[in-house]
Amino acid sequence: MPVDKKLHKMTAEWIGWLTHNKSSSKHTVTAYEIDIRNFFAFFSNHTGNEVTIGTLASLSLRDFRSWLAARHNEKLTAKSSARALSVVRNFYRYMEKHDELENSAIFHVRSPKLAKSLPKALPEDQAVSAVEQVGSDHKEPWVQMRDVALLTLIYGCGLRISEALSLTLSDIPANASSVIIRGKGNKERIVPILPQVHQAIAQYKKDCPYNLDNGDVLFRGARGGALRPEIFQKEIRNLRAKLNLPDSATPHSFRHSFATHLLSGGGDLRTIQELLGHADLSTTQHYTKVDHARLLSAYNKAHPRV
Repeated sequence: MPVDKKLHKMTAEWIGWLTHNKSSSKHTVTAYEIDIRNFFAFFSNHTGNEVTIGTLASLSLRDFRSWLAARHNEKLTAKSSARALSVVRNFYRYMEKHDELENSAIFHVRSPKLAKSLPKALPEDQAVSAVEQVGSDHKEPWVQMRDVALLTLIYGCGLRISEALSLTLSDIPANASSVIIRGKGNKERIVPILPQVHQAIAQYKKDCPYNLDNGDVLFRGARGGALRPEIFQKEIRNLRAKLNLPDSATPHSFRHSFATHLLSGGGDLRTIQELLGHADLSTTQHYTKVDHARLLSAYNKAHPRV
């Protein structure tokens, strides 16, 4: 590395600390080491000198921004640069903890803005098919009815899996037109319930071999306890293989599908925001990008002049 002996020694000790004290994986340690070496190389070229602890202590906010700008010019992704910045901050914290250097500027550098990945919704026919066939391989018919009811609820009401699994029997009265959902931050929202959701839940309650008291969780595991999310997630993975669904088909993708299909059917963003429980409308606006992509794809495939 283009560094003096003392900084080289401290860097090796930091790598050892990551490996033995933090129990970081070999892959993580290697990635950290590459990032810190590249950081040193940049400032060696930038200053024309060997990098020392004094060099690191003297770097300004402008210097750190120049480093990130150079990464951007090299076409490195924002995600990669955000990780590299996190690595450098980790190194500075380690050095500060060992009284080797102090430089608060690194902690005032704004991390590169990461592009938010678009929600991956299923086509409507795939979503409906999944709801109809989930759990069909179970030996116990009531377990199949449970999975149908749960997926129908998630897709029909746009719920997170955690929200659906926390519901009690009394939370969803028979034939109620809506249900109160407690979401992130214990915030409540009112979500309409379709007749199909009621029908699926009624069939599950009828078939369930366990007593369902009003205060108990609605969805039960095979032994009668509360259904764990990983059990249902595994069922969706099995369904994905059976129906040849994309890898993006997870319980959460049915919540995305709910929003996207509502938007496709003419629903407005503000209403969808309230139904999903998004605090910020900008979060909901990502669904417009999904819908626009689908419309553009259909246009390109079908328009006679394309």
